Amino acid sequence: MSMVCLEKIGKSFGPVDVLVDIDLDIEEGEFVVFVGPSGSGKSTLLRIIAGLEDATVGHVRIDGADVTFAEPSERGIAMVFQSYALYPHMNVFANMAFNLQLSGFDKGAIRTRVEEAARILRLDDLLERSPAQLSGGQRQRVAIGRAIVRHPKVFLFDEPLSNLDAALRVQMRLEIERLHRELGTTMVYVTHDQVEAMTLADRIVVLDEGVIQQVGRPLDLYHRPANRFVAGFIGSPRMNVLDMAALGASAPRDPEAKSAGIRPEHLRVVSDAAAAPPDTLAVTACTRAVERLGNVNYGYFETGDGNQLVAQIIGETGIESGRTVALAVRPADLHLFSADGRTLQSPAPPSAEPISSMGGNHV
Repeated sequence: MSMVCLEKIGKSFGPVDVLVDIDLDIEEGEFVVFVGPSGSGKSTLLRIIAGLEDATVGHVRIDGADVTFAEPSERGIAMVFQSYALYPHMNVFANMAFNLQLSGFDKGAIRTRVEEAARILRLDDLLERSPAQLSGGQRQRVAIGRAIVRHPKVFLFDEPLSNLDAALRVQMRLEIERLHRELGTTMVYVTHDQVEAMTLADRIVVLDEGVIQQVGRPLDLYHRPANRFVAGFIGSPRMNVLDMAALGASAPRDPEAKSAGIRPEHLRVVSDAAAAPPDTLAVTACTRAVERLGNVNYGYFETGDGNQLVAQIIGETGIESGRTVALAVRPADLHLFSADGRTLQSPAPPSAEPISSMGGNHV
């Protein structure tokens, strides 16, 4: 039996359909992440699970019980929001204990639960501090601790790291991943940040315009996207997409294929088309910029017909802005899409031991 079961969920605001025919089973102990662009319906779906929004149609079941019309407090869930929403006049202990006090727990049980959560989140030394004395990451851990003390069946996270700076987001991602490992509780997480999705999720649910586009393990979505939308949304930098005509006469001969997708790591930068390895397709482009990030760099290029391409460059490179180069790709590394965006071909996933038959990516 699934821990969370969504059956034919639909949500409309007047004539606008925000969610359409959502069917999803989330297993006990699973970490599932909802991703999608703004307006895709991911936060609305989370709020329907929480009971903060009513579904227009469909049913929500948690641990086998139909909770479609149940109050949030009756669902066995705990939610962590984007804002910390801590009480500024209470210390950390009191913030974490407050909901337990409202629920009528005795002082001994409250202390036990708060101290247990503080140990898990490494807040033991901060229990007497006020929120004003905490960093952003510490405040978010207190907000998570306030959820942990309730011993919920399901944790719901609504973009909990979006208010943190980049370094703190990395730290908190590791904390949440460790928390899931230690507690083993079902977690449903909403984010617009695909790095969070790829690093945290057991499964990712990709939504667009209120419709589930694909559900799967992170690397399955990366290597075998169901359609052009998923292919372009999952991956950072995004997949390059070209019309088939831009690849020239040597492009694969699939009459259904109207566009081709190329991951940045599958493009090799060479001095000119004549220097491209055998059995590759080469596109001439002008270098617009190079991001030098250390061992992994990214080159940004523009073809003569205005296509923008990004290539991953391993190791140091001498490419400079304004230089004309060729970008080579093996036909086997192309993702092919039909006119309506369906995936027709995806490259075979790499082996466990990375092997590059095309060699380095230096010019």
